[in-house]
Amino acid sequence: MMLPVLEMREPWVFPAAFAVAVAAVLLVGAFLLPLLRRLNFGQRVRDDGPGRHLSKQGTPTMGGLAFLLALTGVLLLAVPATPEIMILLVVTLGAGILGFADDFLKVALRRPLGLRGRDKLVIQMILGALLGWAAVTFTGRGTSLAVPWLAGTRLELGLLYPAFTAVFLTASSNAVNLTDGLDGLAAGGTALAALVFTVAALARGQLVVAVSGVALMGVCVGFLWYNFHPARVFMGDTGSLALGAALAGLAVVTETELLLVIAGGLFVVETLSVVVQVMYFRFTGGRRLLRMSPLHHHFELIGWSEVTVVLTMWIFQVLCVLAALTGLRGMGV
Repeated sequence: MMLPVLEMREPWVFPAAFAVAVAAVLLVGAFLLPLLRRLNFGQRVRDDGPGRHLSKQGTPTMGGLAFLLALTGVLLLAVPATPEIMILLVVTLGAGILGFADDFLKVALRRPLGLRGRDKLVIQMILGALLGWAAVTFTGRGTSLAVPWLAGTRLELGLLYPAFTAVFLTASSNAVNLTDGLDGLAAGGTALAALVFTVAALARGQLVVAVSGVALMGVCVGFLWYNFHPARVFMGDTGSLALGAALAGLAVVTETELLLVIAGGLFVVETLSVVVQVMYFRFTGGRRLLRMSPLHHHFELIGWSEVTVVLTMWIFQVLCVLAALTGLRGMGV
């Protein structure tokens, strides 16, 4: 059963969708959190991380199930089952299931390494290729990429488009996963990035996709009730891999893929900090450029409080979002 407000195309469908998404994740979380505690699905904190994180040992993880269930419910009940929505659900839930398997091995079966990194990458690449193939096959979009700020400029990929989306989704999913190291950081950053693709969908007349973007923002904001410092639950790989895939999916169905590099500037910087740290370590024979990577841990180790780091990075993400919104005009949006 769909909510009638969408059929009437009323403007208040968007705040309604946001409110329903927030309420849904709060409701699911109220039941899920005690269950995770009862099952003793607690986070294991790295010994080589910031010392203050040792107090987080045992905090329930796999909380990403809360917003995955809430988002799925909202999209299935509140919007038509268009090809775009089905594609978004498949890639988001697919990445979420992959993250759940990894978390379950680490937490429930006490296998510290979880799934092998190579296996995760292969599954993510397959999911990303499926995203590209499905988008071209079922939504009628082409295989070219619009370039931000350069009106009318498109890069034609042709048969290579699914290969591009394979790398694209894998990078987005893992970037959000790397960012998920402080309370609320990844959820807040994702909510802000999703705003760009919601605006893009509205500008393109994709009402249903825009509502899905609003719903993603809503479940992320609702999850902050449980996840902001001091977090009562962590999203785990279950949540972070899914959020990155959801952003990639939104970018693909709105034909604004390259804009994710700007809209997700927080995730890009966090990922680059890891890459630069590793390269610097290798080329200098063991010296470190940052005290610890990703970048948020470096700020902690130089004395910033966790809340200060998160709020500062959110402000940076707001600036990235504003920059990305200006790039829409040059993409035919």
